[in-house]
Amino acid sequence: MTTIVTTGDKSASLKPLKVKEVAVALGVDSSTVYVLVRDGYLGSYRVGAGRGTIRIPRSALKTYADERGIPAAELGVAL
Repeated sequence: MTTIVTTGDKSASLKPLKVKEVAVALGVDSSTVYVLVRDGYLGSYRVGAGRGTIRIPRSALKTYADERGIPAAELGVAL
């Protein structure tokens, strides 16, 4: 379920990203994204029963990119 918060910011209505989408945006392997999540460098949450699947909020990817000086335009995803 995607929560939509009305803040005047268009990114609030965009769905969170899957691990594969973040990997493509960063130009890394999916396993690298799992390590970034595990080590706390990239914010995420789980969806579904059991282990579920990982979703990365666009705001978390933006924060990660900003902290590392990666221009958002280079990511190729709407933040």
